[in-house]
Amino acid sequence: MFSFFCYTEKERKKTMAEMEKDTFQYVVEQFADLQLLRYQVPGFEELSLNQKKLVYYLSEAALHGRDILFDQNGKYNLLIRKVLETVYTEYQGDRTDANFLAMETYLKRVWFSSGIHHHYAADKFVPGFTPEFFAKALQSIGEGKFPIREGESLESLCEEIFPVIFQSEVMPKRVNQADGEDLVLTSASNYYVGVTQQEAEDFYAQMKCPDDPTPVMFGMNSRLVKENGKVQEKVWKSGGLYGQAIDTIVYWLEKALEVAENDAQKAVIEKNIQFYKDGDLKTFDEYAILWLKDLDSRIDYVNGFTESYGDPLGMKASWESIVNFKDLVATKRTETISDNAQWFEDHSPVDKRFKKAEVKGVSAKVITAAILAGDLYPATAIGINLPNSNWIRSVHGSKSVTIGNITDAYNKAARGNGFTDEFVYSEVEKAYLEKYGDLTGDLHTDLHECLGHGSGQLLPGVDPDALKAYGSTIEEARADLFGLYYLPDAKMQELGLTPDDDAYKAEYYSFMMNGLMTQLVRIELGNNVEEAHMRNRQLIAKWAFEKGADQKVTEWVKKDGKTYVKVNDYEKLRQLFGQLLGEIQRIKSEGDFEAARQLVENYAVKIDPELHREVLARYEKLKLAPYKGFVNPVYTPETDAEGDIVDVKISYGEGYAEQMLRYSKDYANLPLRNE
Repeated sequence: MFSFFCYTEKERKKTMAEMEKDTFQYVVEQFADLQLLRYQVPGFEELSLNQKKLVYYLSEAALHGRDILFDQNGKYNLLIRKVLETVYTEYQGDRTDANFLAMETYLKRVWFSSGIHHHYAADKFVPGFTPEFFAKALQSIGEGKFPIREGESLESLCEEIFPVIFQSEVMPKRVNQADGEDLVLTSASNYYVGVTQQEAEDFYAQMKCPDDPTPVMFGMNSRLVKENGKVQEKVWKSGGLYGQAIDTIVYWLEKALEVAENDAQKAVIEKNIQFYKDGDLKTFDEYAILWLKDLDSRIDYVNGFTESYGDPLGMKASWESIVNFKDLVATKRTETISDNAQWFEDHSPVDKRFKKAEVKGVSAKVITAAILAGDLYPATAIGINLPNSNWIRSVHGSKSVTIGNITDAYNKAARGNGFTDEFVYSEVEKAYLEKYGDLTGDLHTDLHECLGHGSGQLLPGVDPDALKAYGSTIEEARADLFGLYYLPDAKMQELGLTPDDDAYKAEYYSFMMNGLMTQLVRIELGNNVEEAHMRNRQLIAKWAFEKGADQKVTEWVKKDGKTYVKVNDYEKLRQLFGQLLGEIQRIKSEGDFEAARQLVENYAVKIDPELHREVLARYEKLKLAPYKGFVNPVYTPETDAEGDIVDVKISYGEGYAEQMLRYSKDYANLPLRNE
């Protein structure tokens, strides 16, 4: 659908000094539905030597977890990646042949998605090259280059992986969310082996105690398997599953301990290491509490099993890491929000029963990402709120971050790409977006992460997993609605966060246009909305559109044969957002599974095919890519004669394929097959 574009190898390999002479090159290359960008790390050079070393050690710990996510996303991913990379680097045939070029694109997509399924839509990639070409390519290279087990042959390797790559009915969805199906058996993610959805739910239900005031997040760090007729967990820890990778991560975390900024940060790293060694979920909670209370350190990081979007049941956590440091200037904005968390909680349009009487431990900051890894690489979030434990949020609070340099890279790479002219209704809305769009987008993210996820409370005895497969969508909708509701509030101007009464309209229009229409560019024609964040946005936008239809709060408008979203009454739209926030919070607080199911299935899943077809056609003409990801900078330690690090240099010239092949060589530490 999209044109292929990339810089030359000479341009890719510019040194940092050469790049500084030009405008920073944000765009690296584009293929399929993906665009690769670079992000800058402003302020790194001004860090102290120990802080630079800390960033370097934590970055190494981050990169050494890469293979964990590949394996979590599918049991054949590591093996298929290795075979593809071998053909890509060793093939001596015609590298301009259409089959080879299609295989190259397929490999780049596998790298981007950490597996053979789309990172967002979760559908399996359709290879543009033939099995015949691939088999001949393998044969031309020879058995010695491929991971063939003793006593087996190249033919048996092909028999093992070809059905997974080429047969559409084999492992078609990484995460299946279709209502009424067995979500475990129909999902290709590698979190469950030999068990049904009911068996998995029963296994964890019997572990839970409704009266436990500090429940751990059961199942978060394990694979659930059935062996010899017995359902049991295989824990991800040192000496357990993923132990080889975890031990290497621990090595680099122990190096980071040597240059920790203070005792609080040292305690966080020590507890992180302990959790990797014992796999005890109580240890994880202790680590999470220490982490959220470490507010004085300039350098911060996440390294571990974190978000559960990749599990169809929303329990098991994918591995991710980010290393970052505080943006001291921009953080003043988020600190203003977090300092007023109690006011926002008290004035929220939800039932008093569901509000926190006392908001505790809410902190927020703007960060500069130094390295992205695991489920945050190459595609990454722009904001994070952790920990995910409900009881920890209630008792101890949470820590939120907005990733400033990532947002900046997105914004600068998008300038003048034609998207706004194609989809925004009129010059009025374009003026709002031009004047306020970056500001209100950042503020919505701040409110979403800092206050939205940390707001409200479960009623006593409500299971945190009561909403099951719908939990992630409902939680994201709750946080988005919290931010949307408060953007227009006079309190935002009083705090100096918004400049006037019109600023919020930029985000309102952008959100409605995206939720109703433009996010559809990320979905193939005929498919449903699957991913939790996309479902959340459509749920909110469609619900508000429908409930405000009689008064034409928002409407569809035809102009020059094209469909546009038009917001007629921004104040009433805010009221609708408040009403839905009240209902979403009730569903969350009461654990009302059926109400969650009805909301999601009625508003978040189905797509109007005629509108979808039009949006895709208009978008295709722009020659853009709907998904963005990033190439990481490279950190190189400089040492003296004794081998001590005397400086750490940062460079930005590494290309996408160059980086991915280096990562596969330097950070491969797991078996290629699930034994």
